[in-house]
Amino acid sequence: GFQVIPDYEISSCPTDYEALILIGGMSWRNDIALQIKPLVEQCLSNQKILGGICDTTAFLGAIGALNYAAHTSNTLDDLKAWAGALYTNEKNYKCRQAVRDHNLITANGTAALEFAREILLALKVAPENTIQQWYHFHKLGCYNAPMPHM
Repeated sequence: GFQVIPDYEISSCPTDYEALILIGGMSWRNDIALQIKPLVEQCLSNQKILGGICDTTAFLGAIGALNYAAHTSNTLDDLKAWAGALYTNEKNYKCRQAVRDHNLITANGTAALEFAREILLALKVAPENTIQQWYHFHKLGCYNAPMPHM
């Protein structure tokens, strides 16, 4: 029952943005996803922040977007199998939940918080220690709150 109404069509997306964040899901494994390739290429050429999580990372590999930076995915074997010959950067694959290398942020499907943390850090939406406190609170369920002086 959840309805999504887009603000823009792919052909009319604004060019004045800070980041292109691609959400996960199995829809990246079909040919219709290739409609996003020009947006990814524009993002990379304009040195904007590009983020991808879960199966989006395999899509990014399949269009060659992971070939110049450290990155992660759900698994290296899955990434190589799905991306095929267009993925040529196995040496920079990191078996971690999330990886940020300059303007490229990738995460596996279990790393929503880590992905969000890296996006927030890249966008500099708050001081780093504030972002880290937010992350630890949501990851661990607690953080060090300042205590009033008695």
